[in-house]
Amino acid sequence: MNHSSYLLRISLLVFWLHLSFRSLAQQTVPLYSGDIPNATGAPDEEVVNASQSVNNVSRPTLRIYLPPKEKASGAAVIVCPGGGYGTLVMKREGYDVAEALNKLGIAAFVLKYRLPSDRTNKDKSIAPLQDAQQAIRMVRERAAEWNINPARIGIMGFSAGGHLAATAGTHFTKNYSDNPASTSMRPDFMILVYPVISFSDSLSHKGSRERLLGQTPTADQLKLFSNDRQVTVETPPALLLHSGDDTVVPVGNSLVFYEALLRNGVSATMHLYPAGKHGFSLAPAKEDWFEQCRTWLNSNGWVTP
Repeated sequence: MNHSSYLLRISLLVFWLHLSFRSLAQQTVPLYSGDIPNATGAPDEEVVNASQSVNNVSRPTLRIYLPPKEKASGAAVIVCPGGGYGTLVMKREGYDVAEALNKLGIAAFVLKYRLPSDRTNKDKSIAPLQDAQQAIRMVRERAAEWNINPARIGIMGFSAGGHLAATAGTHFTKNYSDNPASTSMRPDFMILVYPVISFSDSLSHKGSRERLLGQTPTADQLKLFSNDRQVTVETPPALLLHSGDDTVVPVGNSLVFYEALLRNGVSATMHLYPAGKHGFSLAPAKEDWFEQCRTWLNSNGWVTP
C-alpha cells in the first residue's frame, strides 16, 4: 500500500468515526411513544423551510445533543425555539444553541413542539405546554441513560418559545397529560431570551396570543397564560435577556417577570441590552448574549460536574 492510499484510508476512517459519534450524540426521537394527547388525528402537514424553520408541527419530537462523557456536567437544557407560535426557528434558536451548550458540557434537547391549531389539537391552548411537560418528564425519567443528573434539568426558550419555557416553569403543579410515575414537571432553572411573558393588551405579542388562545380569549385564559401572574415561591430561578429597543416583544415582558420573581423571593438575573431589537440571538456577533448564559450557568454551578 503506498503512502497516499494509507493516508486516504486513515482520513476515511476518521470521517466515518466522526459521523458515527454525531449520529450517537445527536438523534431525534418521537416525544410520545403512543397516541399524542389532545390530538385530533388530522393528517401531518408539516413543512420544513429552506432556513430549517418548520411550520404546521403536529408530531412533536426531541432532538438529542449529548456532550462527550468526559466533559459532561450532568446538567441538561430543553431548548424551545421561537416563532410566534406560528413557526419554529429550529436551527438558529435550537440546533445552534444546543451545540453551544454541548461545548459547556451540558446536554441539550431541542423540542419541536406542536404549534397551536384547531385542525390538529382538540384544545390548542395547552398543546405546546403538554409537549414541554412531556419533554421534561422524558429527560428526567431517562436521565441515567443520557448521563444526566435528574435534579439539574433546565428549560430555555426564545420569544414565543420563551413563553412556553416560562409556562413550564410556572404551571408545573398541574399535569396537562398523563404522568403515571408522578415525575416532577418542575424545571430546575429557566433561561428566557426576549420572551413573551404577558398576554395583557399593553405588553402582549398579539400574534402569539391569538395563535395560542384565539381572537376572543376569556379573562381567565389571559390571566392563566400571563406568566408574571403565575409566579410563586416555588418558581425556578431564571435568567432573562432582552433588548430595550425590541418592538416585537416589548422589554416590559421581561421586566414584569423579573419583578414577579423578586416579589416571591426567587433568584433572578436580568441582562438588558440598549439595542439589538428582536431576535438578537440570531446574530451572536452583535451581542454577547450566550456569554451571559455561560456566566450565569457557571455561577450557579450548572457547568460544574
